[in-house]
Order: sequence, then C-alpha cells, then structure tokens
Amino acid sequence: MKTLLIKVDPENPSAEALAEAAEILKAGGTVVFPTETVYGLGGDATHSESAEKIYAAKGRPSDNPLIIHIARPEDAEAYAVTGKLYYRLARHFMPGPLTVILPKKDTIPLTVTGGLDSVAVRCPAHPVALKLLELTGLPVAAPSANISGKPSPTCAAHVIEDLDCRVDCIIDGGEADFGVESTIVKITGEDSLVLLRPGTVTYDALCCVCADVTVSDNVINKLKENERPICPGSKYRHYAPDKPLTLVGGSDEARIAFFAERQKEGAVIICYDEQAAKLMPDSVITIGAGDDLEAQGHRLFAALRECNSLEGKCVFANLPSTDGFGLALYNRLIRAAAHTVVYPDQI
Repeated sequence: MKTLLIKVDPENPSAEALAEAAEILKAGGTVVFPTETVYGLGGDATHSESAEKIYAAKGRPSDNPLIIHIARPEDAEAYAVTGKLYYRLARHFMPGPLTVILPKKDTIPLTVTGGLDSVAVRCPAHPVALKLLELTGLPVAAPSANISGKPSPTCAAHVIEDLDCRVDCIIDGGEADFGVESTIVKITGEDSLVLLRPGTVTYDALCCVCADVTVSDNVINKLKENERPICPGSKYRHYAPDKPLTLVGGSDEARIAFFAERQKEGAVIICYDEQAAKLMPDSVITIGAGDDLEAQGHRLFAALRECNSLEGKCVFANLPSTDGFGLALYNRLIRAAAHTVVYPDQI
C-alpha cells in the first residue's frame, strides 16, 4: 500500500487541502490526522470493514474498543444514548480532550466497540480534526496512530515511522498540543461517572461539573484476569519503548543516586531537567522540569520513542505523583513499564 502524505496548516486548514483525505474516509479507507492530544488513525465508524482495517494496520486486538470522533457534541445523538450529564460535560469540555462512554445505538457496529454495547464518543478541538470531520459528515473511529503497544504519536514523523505503507493517508498537521490522550469517563447515573483513563481533563475538573466522580481501580492497577476492557489502553501493555522500562520512586536524592549508578551499567535515563545536571549527558533524555507537568505530558511519548535510538539495554524514569495531571502521566508510565517499580530508599 502506498501512503498519501498531506501537509496542512494546523491552525487554518483549508477544505481543498483536506478534500482527498475526506474522500478516502467516505470510501472506507484509513486516514491518520492530528488532534490536540495525539495523532489518530481514522476510519468510518459506521462500517465494520473500516474498523477491521484499523485493527489490522495497528496490529491491535479486536476486543480493544475504538473511540468515535464527531464534529459537534450533539452529533452523538445519532450513535449513542445521551442525557443531561453528557451535555453538561459537553458544555464544559467539548470540543476538547474528553471522551464519554455512552450506551451505543445500532448505527455503530460491534466491531468498533470491541463487542460492547457502549460506545466512546469524543469531539476533538484540533482545527484539522474538526475540519476533516465536517467534510466527511461521518463519525470517525480513531485510536492512536501507532503500532499497538508502542508510544502514541505526537507528530507526523512518529506516524510515518509506524504506519507508512500500512494506511491510505497521513495528514501532517504539526505537533500535538497536549501529548497525552483524552480523559475517558463513563456515565453511571444522573449525576455520577467513573474516570477510566486520566488525561488533561483532571479528576478535580470533573468534580466541578459532576457531584459523584469515582476513579476506576484500573487507572493505577492491572486489569484483572479475564476482565474485559471498556476503554482503550486498559488491558494490554501500552506506550512501551523497545527496551524494558522501570519506574523509580522515593526521594529525589535517592532517585538521582540510583540513576547515576544505572548509567554506569549502561542504562538510558528519562528524567527532569534539574536532575539531568547531576547525571552523565550521553544517555539522558529530559522531559521538562519536575514541577512542569504540562511540559512532561507534551514530551513523554516522544521521549519514550527516543529511548530506542540510544545505546543501552534498559530504561529508568521517575515514578510520577498521582495528583492532578500527574495521574495521567502515572497511568501512561505504569503501563509502559508493565507495573515495574523500584524504590531505592528501600533497597
């Protein structure tokens, strides 16, 4: 398969520039496009064949549900059973990095939802994504545009590395703004929901809109044996570099000393800017200051990919806090590390 590459202005994409990509989607093809979170691999969410093409391109298990992207929050009416809480969330967070799981309608095939009777709905804020959705007039199923298990792509170069010749079209719209996928919630009552995947829309922000917000155990812990995933990124090892990753907790002093010792053994270190000054520079990848969670989110997946280009048999990184947006970073890294954590203070 030869992949068409289209480069567009990320802030002001023209209909003419995106017309061919829209036609590919309407014809049942696959198109990679930028969102404000990460790049997505899109297909027509109303046709099973498109979902099958997405799973095949990613090498993704078909029981891992896909998120459908819509141009306007009210477009969800055609594909899901909404309600007052959905529209309250939409008023506060859409378009934006929030995905809401709702009971699905028959317009969305079970292949898109991983066999579930619910569907994950999102209205992205990125100008390219919104223009493309408007041109197609379709709900577009779109997981992250990477080979399954690898770090999600935050720029077109990452997508090309993974999916060139595996998809019909890639739209290059520059770097993603946030760098971490959308927050996913499931509505469980008139004024209650469960947080299934943390993101830029934090637990505290959700509590300002909904009276009862519960954090799923699977945000931090492994999915139980034979437990079925109801949202992307919860069952399988995700976001991982090619080298085994271990997270390091404890005091900052203990972590720096531990990183320095592991460097002597040839390890790659992902660390904060201020820690890097105390380490050898050759095998260090920085992701921002320790107190700058926004910068860390923007850099995280790119840093995990950079590990593959450095010498070293293993990777070590800081174990994030679970406060605020830190919970999203923790969630991604704990899965990338397959829940492998060490505490040097306790060794």
